[in-house]
Amino acid sequence: MNGHFAAVGDGPTAKQYEHGIQVIDEDKAFNTNLNDYLSETRVAEAGFNYHLISVFGSQSTGKSTLLNHLFKTEFSVMSESARRQTTKGIWMSKNKRLAAAGDTPAIADNILVMDVEGTDGRERGEDQDFERKSALFALATSEVLIVNIWEHQVGLYQGANMGLLKTVFEVNLQLFLKDRQSQTRSLLFFVIRDHIGNTPLANLRDTLIQDLTRIWSSISKPQGLENSKIEDYFDFAFAALPHKILQPDKFLEEVDKLSTRFTAGHRSAKDQEFVGGVFLPEYHRRIPADGLSVYAEGVWDQIVNNKDLDLPTQQELLAQFRCDEISREVLVGFDAVIVPLEEQQAEATRLGNNTVLPDLGATGAGAREKCVKAFETQASRYHKGVYGTKRGELESKIDTRLKALYQTQLSSAHKAGVEAFSDAVTNAVKAGQKAGGAYEFAEIVDRQKKKALEVFRKEAQSLLIQGVAWTNFKPQYRLFEKELDQVSARLRKEEMRRLAIRVERWVKSRLGDAIGLEFNKLGSGRGGSGAPEDGEKPATEKDLWDRVWGAFCGIVAEAETRFTDRAKSFEASPEEVEVGLWRLRRKSWVALREKIEEEMMESNILMKLRENFEDKFRYDEEGVPRIWRPTDDIEGVYTRARESTLGLIPLLARFRLAETYAAPDLPSFIGPQPAGVDPEDEEDLVPIGGVDEEEGKSLEEEMTVLSESKRQDLVVRFKKMADGVYVEAKRSAIGGITQVPLYFYVILLVLGWNEIVMVLRNPVLFMLILVMGGGTYVAYTLNLLGPMMQMANAASNQAVEIGKEKLRDFLESNETVRQAIAMPARQQSSGISMDRLDSRGKKAQPAEDDDEI
Repeated sequence: MNGHFAAVGDGPTAKQYEHGIQVIDEDKAFNTNLNDYLSETRVAEAGFNYHLISVFGSQSTGKSTLLNHLFKTEFSVMSESARRQTTKGIWMSKNKRLAAAGDTPAIADNILVMDVEGTDGRERGEDQDFERKSALFALATSEVLIVNIWEHQVGLYQGANMGLLKTVFEVNLQLFLKDRQSQTRSLLFFVIRDHIGNTPLANLRDTLIQDLTRIWSSISKPQGLENSKIEDYFDFAFAALPHKILQPDKFLEEVDKLSTRFTAGHRSAKDQEFVGGVFLPEYHRRIPADGLSVYAEGVWDQIVNNKDLDLPTQQELLAQFRCDEISREVLVGFDAVIVPLEEQQAEATRLGNNTVLPDLGATGAGAREKCVKAFETQASRYHKGVYGTKRGELESKIDTRLKALYQTQLSSAHKAGVEAFSDAVTNAVKAGQKAGGAYEFAEIVDRQKKKALEVFRKEAQSLLIQGVAWTNFKPQYRLFEKELDQVSARLRKEEMRRLAIRVERWVKSRLGDAIGLEFNKLGSGRGGSGAPEDGEKPATEKDLWDRVWGAFCGIVAEAETRFTDRAKSFEASPEEVEVGLWRLRRKSWVALREKIEEEMMESNILMKLRENFEDKFRYDEEGVPRIWRPTDDIEGVYTRARESTLGLIPLLARFRLAETYAAPDLPSFIGPQPAGVDPEDEEDLVPIGGVDEEEGKSLEEEMTVLSESKRQDLVVRFKKMADGVYVEAKRSAIGGITQVPLYFYVILLVLGWNEIVMVLRNPVLFMLILVMGGGTYVAYTLNLLGPMMQMANAASNQAVEIGKEKLRDFLESNETVRQAIAMPARQQSSGISMDRLDSRGKKAQPAEDDDEI
């Protein structure tokens, strides 16, 4: 066996070195002459420019044959007539394949190939210690590990050496990959032999990667690397070769193609795929070639002497394999129950629905118990330690799935409960408002909170699994209760805000009536439209703002009492009530300002000034209307009334109290800002001068009602209006001068005495006078004199027109007269027509013909 190689313990010759060297013999002895071989083959001079490849696989699967064809080495191969072990230990040879002329790319320089003793050989039997340690040595030192397997071994556990790879991965991770800083990578190059093509290489690749990933996830990992993946340490490459015996030419052709892949390469920056050959810089162990022998000997010494490499017995391996297999089988039934539930939850989450799956607790607990029982029944007869470990792993997998389901279920129940609680409280409040009766907000919240907590508690209890600690959902219950309290506080705050709005509307309504009444008193008097019904005047006009401020304070005080009493039924805290009252006072002042500005609009205030002036000008001190005579002092009354009314304009210009002749203490009335005010509480508040100093508006500016320009304009317009009233009064006084003197009636009686006596003595004339006087009186009483005069006027006008027409006819019919005045002959008329008269008794103008338009 490899007799032409330099074996362990021999005094090697240059001829033996020409073929290769045995690195480790079958008795686990390391060859100390390895460095001499590297020097003889001039590899030791290469520095880092070398590559180390190992082949790994079952015994008698053609590993040595593959290497000989790939790299033109001369490893001994199995005789086809006698199937027995040909490679014992680990052998090494330098690549001897030379690139043919024109070959691109050329194979890399200084490739060292290690042929590792095959696994699962009958010569070693159940003693698998060496094959595991040799495989671990190859994995720990090589850049590329060629795994030589047959196509029909893909998918098998032992046939594909998955059990051995699992152990090797685990121990390799513990020994050489303690942390991220010492992380190295290797390439697992799977060469699939005797590939007939029925199964595509891509499918075989997927199967192997799935098996390797599953193995990696099951191994124990050092602290800090629990979440590591196999891809963090290994890359994978795959190749398929046809049958060597049945397709020899095709086999050699594919081997030649495969050899071209053993060149330097790199990763694509775009998708991290291989570009070039399989030798990537990160695979190299960065050990200089002249130190490789010492490094390899140290690795082998650690592998041989480390107690952790006392690998499991065959019984334990069997138990591990069977437990894993049983675990996969029982999980199929578990998946059949759980996967539909997971899909329902995923769909609900995608749609944003808070779906609570019915009977999830009973379904999940039943599926878990059935799965664990099935595993216990089938796997409990195997190695107890392995069974216990695998059962724990199975329960962990099941619980991980159920925990995700249960937590999502509780999360949905949590959100649905909060939403239902909020809707129930809101609907109950609306129902109370529609009923028009008083409703207790605190009682509604307490009642709905108990209902929501009970529903959530039942759902959490249904998910409880006896003996499983993570199904105790008391923290989630407390969290749900806490959020209900937060929602209750938010709803109470919203209800407080609605209460404040209702109280503010009430304040505005009361202010509108009270303030409007006070301003209407400015136009008091029987001649003014704003005169009070009882006819009494206010005591004085100077205390207008005192009355306004008093009415305002009284209304706000009553509103505060209403707000406080109602807020107590909400179980609002003193801080919340204080904030609400502070906002109410601010909003009330703003409402007062708006009402004052409405009353002080130019048209309104001008009308009230006119009414005030007319009340003083047209009525005396007793409230009796004045009838102006030429002897009255109209100018004096006008002047006093005008000046008195003009004196109201400065009074109205500023909000000042008559007692102090200063603005009311608005900052003290509103009060300081409470500590519990949130930013959202200030969003809808209007800045108030003298209170919000940062706004730059003083209290004096806040109390200014009429600006100087507006005051001047108001004075000018009022004077013009007052002048008009004065002129009207003056005219009425002048019109009363046409009074008949008394002596005129004496002269009339003396001169007309005879006619009076004649009328009285003549019964006919006397009766005629009585009838005419009585008719005139009746017509005057019934307001018929006007229509009668119009009828008489119309009749006289018609008589005049008829007379003119008759005169015209006479003139036209008399030939002598017509010739004398040179009048043309009259046209013959077809008939007699009557004229249409207008309302004044005159001939109406004929309407234009529509056809002429």
